[in-house]
This record gives sequence, structure tokens and C-alpha cells, in this order.
Amino acid sequence: MPPGELTLVAGAPANGGSCVAHHEGRVVFVRYALPGERVRVRVTADRGSYWHAEVVEVIDASADRTDSLCPIAGVEGAGCCDLAFAAPEAVRTLKGQVVANQLERLGGHHWSGEAQPLSDCGPTGWRTRVRLEVGADARPGFHRYHSDELVTDLRCAQLPPGMLDGLTQACSPGDLSPNAQLHVAVDDDGCRHVVRTVRKGGRTATNVVQGDYEATQRVGRRSWQVPVTAFWQAHRDAARVYSALITDWAQPATGMSVWDLYGGVGVFAAALGAAVGESGRVLCVDTSRASTRAARAALVDLPQVDVITDSVRRAVSAQKAGADVAVLDPPRSGAGRDVVDLLAAAAVPRVVHIGCEAASFARDIGLYLGHGYAVEQIEVFDAFPLTHHTECIALLSR
Repeated sequence: MPPGELTLVAGAPANGGSCVAHHEGRVVFVRYALPGERVRVRVTADRGSYWHAEVVEVIDASADRTDSLCPIAGVEGAGCCDLAFAAPEAVRTLKGQVVANQLERLGGHHWSGEAQPLSDCGPTGWRTRVRLEVGADARPGFHRYHSDELVTDLRCAQLPPGMLDGLTQACSPGDLSPNAQLHVAVDDDGCRHVVRTVRKGGRTATNVVQGDYEATQRVGRRSWQVPVTAFWQAHRDAARVYSALITDWAQPATGMSVWDLYGGVGVFAAALGAAVGESGRVLCVDTSRASTRAARAALVDLPQVDVITDSVRRAVSAQKAGADVAVLDPPRSGAGRDVVDLLAAAAVPRVVHIGCEAASFARDIGLYLGHGYAVEQIEVFDAFPLTHHTECIALLSR
């Protein structure tokens, strides 16, 4: 049995937001610590060969420790902003170290650098969509870390001021039934939309609480009507920044064939389609029917963009010819061996690969390297300030 509390010195940052410490030869992953700090911790989980713990007292603090930028996060609070206690510049350095470590260990690729700010938005107020859980007391809240318990103080620092003001007053008693979820979005017109979902008998029931089911989102001069429950980039500037970078790295030209895989609502397909022109072709694939419906509606003026609702593996397998370039933005689990094998078999010479989880991203990079691709560039963005999450983008060629 592990001891209840220990005094440890935190070491290097680990993937997932903890720091690595050691106790009598055993690895201890410590949350809410910074490298070099001497801390008193409480062991929260025994995984056999290693333990998980959380800080209960900072004995010798790092110079990078600050007052928390999120009033509801921390050991006894919500799991939202797990690095809100560290200076943003230091957090970006730590994120770069984590990505570099994962790439070396899991991908066999050496990279060094730090996470870059996504924009000048700052570390707070950057999120425009959030999902809340409704508890047994009919109050919405954020989950504590790895817990079903909710924190019903809604002042998360990721959210812009006022985003959740009057939320419960906008709901009817039925909207606040236990286990319901409230999806809240503030769109690019400044309008708030609230949609409630709840699972009933294996199906999801949906109703609009406030605003509309679809929110208006813009990148450049193009608009999308995106369901509040569908995927849109969390950071207010992410869609714009990623679209510009990916278009630059993909180098689409008139007449080219491009695959936009895990394409969502078609933000990248819009820019790629405009670049290849009507003599080219962009195949945009996603499994979400809501997202692909939004893509078809937004890109109706681009006949060269073909939007398919299907798995990436089936859609790529069905193609009779390869592509000049492929853009992939897979879920947290990554693209995986089957999809990378298909791209290599199709002899796609240029790939732009996006990853929102460092380990999955690194494993995918290793798969590309195994097929003879070379990494030309990697950018790591601090796209989720106050948290341990990053967004990684790689340009590969063969």
C-alpha cells in the first residue's frame, strides 16, 4: 500500500500535466508541481509500478510559480486549468519539453523548441465553446480531475467575461435535469447559443435553450453555420491561424489533388479548394454528419471540393488515384498505422499532420518516418493556455 503523503522533489514534466518524481525507486507522477520544487504530496492512485499524486503543500517553490490565473482550478477545484499556477512563458517551455520527449521516445525524431503563443489573445478568455454537466442538484458545473464530482463555480479563466452569466436563469427546470449536458457557444457575431443534450435509452435528445442550434463562425470572408454540439476549434484564433499555416505548408496549386482528412466543417478545405481552382480537387472526409452537412453548406460555391461522410480509412481506400498533398487533423488518438500506411501506399508526397495530443502525434510521426517520410518542419502551439494541452503541426515529405 502506498503512503498517504510524501515529501518529494519534482523532476521533468511528463505528458499529461504532471511532473516526474521518485520515491524509493518508484516513479510518482505529481500534479500541480513544477520542475525543481520540493513539495508535500498526497498519493491518489496506485498503478503498481508507479503512483499518481497531487500537491498539498509547496515547500520550496519554483520561480515560475505564480498566483493561479483560474479561480476555480487546483487540487480541490475543477480540472479545467491544470497549469494556471505557472507563468505562461514557463508553461510554453514545459510544453515544448514534453513534445520533444514524446517525439524522441515514441517517434524516433529529435526536435527541440517551445510552444508558441497562438496569437496575442493572452492566456485567459480564449475559449468560445464549452460543455457543462448538470449534477443531481440541478446545477451545471465543471468536473473535478478524473471525477464525477462537479464544481459549480463557473468562473473558469479560459472563458471570456460574461460567457456564462445568467445561464441557469435561461434554462427551464427541465433543462437542468441530472446528467444533462449544456453546450454553450459564443459565435463570431457575439451571440450566445445554449443547447441541451441528454442520453435517453441509447439515444441523445437535443433541445435549444437559448439562441440557435447553429452558431455563426468565420474565417476570413467565409462563414459557417456550425452546430453548437459539433466540433469547432476551442481557441478563438485557432481556425484562422491553422488555416493560414496549413495552406502555406501544403503549397496547393491550380489543378492539384488534395485530401483533407478528418476535415470537420471544411475550414481547411475552403482554403485548399480556392487554391487548386476548379481544375483541381479537394476530398474532405469526416465521420460526423453534422460537421459534413455544415461543410457542404459553407462550400457550396466550390464544386471542386467533394465532402464525404465516412471513415478516413474507407474513404482513402476507395480512391482510385493518389493525391499531391494530404492534410490530416485526427482526434486525440491520432491517425494510427492503418491510415498512415494508406497514405504511404498511395505515394502522397507531401503531408501536413496535426495532433492535439503529444504522444499520439509522436507515434504518428514515427509511422511516417518508417515509410521513408522526412520531417521538414514542426510547430507546437500553446493553443490551450492554462492547461497542459498543445497543438502540434508537422510538415512531412517523401
